[in-house]
Amino acid sequence: MSQWMTLFQKEIIEMWRNFKWIWVPITFILLGVSEPLTSYYLPQIIKSVGGLPEGAVFEIPTPTAGAVLASGLSQYSTIGVLVIVLGTMGIIAGERKSGVAAMILVKPVSYLSYVTSKWAGSLFLVWISLFIGYLSTWYYTGQLFDWVPIGEFFQSFVLYGLWLTLIVTVTVFFSSALLSPGVAGFISLALALAVSIASGALSHLLEWSPSQLTSYAGALLTAGELPDDTLPASLVALVLILIFLLFSVFVFKRKELAS
Repeated sequence: MSQWMTLFQKEIIEMWRNFKWIWVPITFILLGVSEPLTSYYLPQIIKSVGGLPEGAVFEIPTPTAGAVLASGLSQYSTIGVLVIVLGTMGIIAGERKSGVAAMILVKPVSYLSYVTSKWAGSLFLVWISLFIGYLSTWYYTGQLFDWVPIGEFFQSFVLYGLWLTLIVTVTVFFSSALLSPGVAGFISLALALAVSIASGALSHLLEWSPSQLTSYAGALLTAGELPDDTLPASLVALVLILIFLLFSVFVFKRKELAS
């Protein structure tokens, strides 16, 4: 366990040196505050831009606090996923390519500890960044519109965090399997996009898809209750996280022993 904690601490320090602890949380905060501010000041923005006939009245219905918070949360499924993949795609592939991984594994370090410590370090950064960013969305939504119950805030936060955890795990898997961080990131993004599109188009057939967790979190915020398929989708996400993580260790070990 002490070996794993040493590797985990190394990963946290390395992310400080790469400024990930600065630019990732800042990006999530900017994503978080943009939606409530834009929704609140949209009428003024449209008015300042102009282009309406003289005397015309353009009324925009005031969105509910839940709808604003759900819309803000959805930002993390697009730009947020991109940021996560860019920050994770070289986590193992980069060290394999530079030879750092081989230097570490010469010591009595297990492949399991090496891969899982990097995975846990990335998750720690993602969950902290998501919490800070989403908390800023919740705060500004409460200040400008109305306060969403704190229970719904935390439930939706966990659901989104579970989906982003799967994204991180998939990216770690491809980073373990491939030498090129760019290729690993591209495949991870393409896979996440394909699953999201398929789940959206076939939502009546793929209610259990982990990507549906994002829409279930939005439904909780707008309707005040979780859909019935939230638990199956969460369990599938947990199983896939475990499978991809174990395969990451297996593939990485096989690649390193073969090299």
